[in-house]
Amino acid sequence: MSNQHLLTNELIELDKKHFIHPTSSIKEQQENGPAVILKEGHGVYVTDINGKTYIEGMASLWNVNVGYGRKELAQAAKEQMEQLAFSSCFATFSNEPAIRLAAKLAEITPGDLSAVFFTSGGSESNDTAYKLVRHYWKLKGYPNKTKIISRKKAYHGVAIGATSATGIQDFQNMTTALAPEFIHADTFSADSVREIIEREGAENIAAFLAEPIQGAGGVNIPPDGYFQAIRKICDENNILFIADEVITGFGRTGKMFACEHWNVVPDVMLIAKGITSGYIPLGAVVLREKLHRDLIQLSEGTLLHGFTYSGHPTACAVALRNIQIIEEENLVENARLMGEELHKQLKMLQSELPIVGEVRSLGLIGALEIVKNKQTNERFEKKLAPMIIHEARQRGLILRTVTFGDADTIVFSPPLVINKQEIEKMFQILRDSIIAVMNDE
Repeated sequence: MSNQHLLTNELIELDKKHFIHPTSSIKEQQENGPAVILKEGHGVYVTDINGKTYIEGMASLWNVNVGYGRKELAQAAKEQMEQLAFSSCFATFSNEPAIRLAAKLAEITPGDLSAVFFTSGGSESNDTAYKLVRHYWKLKGYPNKTKIISRKKAYHGVAIGATSATGIQDFQNMTTALAPEFIHADTFSADSVREIIEREGAENIAAFLAEPIQGAGGVNIPPDGYFQAIRKICDENNILFIADEVITGFGRTGKMFACEHWNVVPDVMLIAKGITSGYIPLGAVVLREKLHRDLIQLSEGTLLHGFTYSGHPTACAVALRNIQIIEEENLVENARLMGEELHKQLKMLQSELPIVGEVRSLGLIGALEIVKNKQTNERFEKKLAPMIIHEARQRGLILRTVTFGDADTIVFSPPLVINKQEIEKMFQILRDSIIAVMNDE
């Protein structure tokens, strides 16, 4: 047996014995070992320890926006680590990368979003926002404004608050004790939000929370006018609007932030993932100027919320360089242009293959539905999307499925550096994979 086979077998056994994988089947891991053990990446490609190369059609977890192997980001981390790897930001201590990144985020986020609280990722950003908006209303003299309206099919993370805000039942079923005060409206119904406000009382509602495009729920894109209506409802009822841009931020949709497609400025914006393109953990909560000003005027004593790594200097230095790459290489515009190509390829699959139902995309995020009957939207008894992405992986393409409830969906979010030829290659592999599974069935 070769040294490579010995190494592979050793890693598989160590993985099975010691590594509990996030959002994975523990039993499947124990039976089959890890699906892939990755070793390196360049551009839109990743390579496993056996030398097999794949197109990363998901940018890992919707987040490697500038692509793999960016030495500029490694260099930014190295230089900052050599100078000041870490320092606490508690008790008003600060550092230059955190200060400059906060200012940069104030510059590039829409409207008067201007003040930043740093976290380590999306779940922390969500839980932080829930605490901050409730704290805000308490300071303003409305201590009963505690309830948060989220939406069905929403995904906001896996901390206890974020899990409770998530509108996908499978995630909530894992725990026996959800956080209180979260209410789920119908996914794209402004009337549903109005009904909840009327029932619960605006005086009891702190915020409305939404992803501009639902990611893990199936890449669900809102109809025109929906978020404008939500913004109006929030304003009329003295309710804060929180936009969860963890997946959609930093160019993913062909705008720097997805809410710009509808010219809506949220009161609070949540970001993570693409802020560093996944090269180092970082997230943030960005507040509008009025909220920040009110907090300054009304607060007394210490804001008793913070994480060890809030304002992590190395993470902030990487984020600054990452945003610079996005701007200098016009990756937001590339996402828009290549998004048009991705949508064209989706429509071609829909017209060519009998089991491809609804397709949808905006910029470089998209989805297709697997159906038994396009006219009736009838689904297969056995879901085919997991079989298709398994086949695609064998052929060198990594994608992801959404199979909650009756969904049988394949989703896409390739790195923003992708080009036309790579999109065509990605969809040819997917086409061949769908045909192979159709023939087997």
